[in-house]
Amino acid sequence: MSDRIEQIHLWLKPIIKQDDYSFAPASSDASFRRYFRIQYDGRSQIVMDAPPEQENSEKFITIANQMASFGLNVPIISASDLDKGFLLISDLGNREYLYELNADTVERLYGDALSSLVVLQTQGIDFDLPHYDRALLMREMEIFREWYLGKHINYELDDKLNKEIDSCFEFLAQSALEQDKVIVHRDYHSRNLLITEENNPGILDFQDAVIGPVTYDLVSLLRDCYVQWPIDLVRQWVIAYHNRCLQSGILKDVSEQQFIRWFDLMGIQRHLKASGIFARLNYRDNKPDYLKDIPRTLNYVKQASKTYPELEPISILLDKVE
Repeated sequence: MSDRIEQIHLWLKPIIKQDDYSFAPASSDASFRRYFRIQYDGRSQIVMDAPPEQENSEKFITIANQMASFGLNVPIISASDLDKGFLLISDLGNREYLYELNADTVERLYGDALSSLVVLQTQGIDFDLPHYDRALLMREMEIFREWYLGKHINYELDDKLNKEIDSCFEFLAQSALEQDKVIVHRDYHSRNLLITEENNPGILDFQDAVIGPVTYDLVSLLRDCYVQWPIDLVRQWVIAYHNRCLQSGILKDVSEQQFIRWFDLMGIQRHLKASGIFARLNYRDNKPDYLKDIPRTLNYVKQASKTYPELEPISILLDKVE
């Protein structure tokens, strides 16, 4: 038993007042957090192990409480030790959207997820959160250059191409910054949404939320790095969500064409970042499973970048290296 696991057991005993309970891994994610399911007396709860030197559990608690106050289905925190990085939270189950999305379920499941997103975006704008500023947008895209191009495929950019890529990054950042601002979950996708019997979906992994572009979470959901849908169907969903944003007051005087453009360009920014992160997870964190998701993720970039002349250098580069 690792020291960290032993610490969890010592922490749990006075809280649950049980010596006899089951303890098993529930899931892990792309960060340093781990989750364990404990079961006792007919109850099931989740222990979040979030090392404080790497993770901000206080922010998780604050955002969870605020989201719950809007009626969104998020874990309820029953105990915490911020110094150790341990949280005991409610168990929303293990039915990830990813494994139950198909042609028969997608309209219902995405309908629920988009309804929750409307609630988050209309209610959460007053959250006291960092802003998705230019510096953060640019840092994220640099992950693609460093870890996908530089480390994963060992592709060296000359000075000319580096400058062209810089211009593409600047163009994408500017598009993101001009969008209407809402609370942004940042990972609103099929691995962080759980199917629940009531108040579907359960929403996880929101602790990195910021105030930022209105299309970001929509891209995360509809152009998911882990599951892909036909282009025409995604376009229908985007147009329908644009209409909901106008009706709910999230947007004012933003045309359908402009919203689609924002959505496309936001997706390119996000998927460049995600491709770099997937490579980094392999080489830095010894998590190779995400490598299989890079082709799907970069395919979104290849498709969308061909529509925008300003992104021709990225389009040509990906055609060359893929």
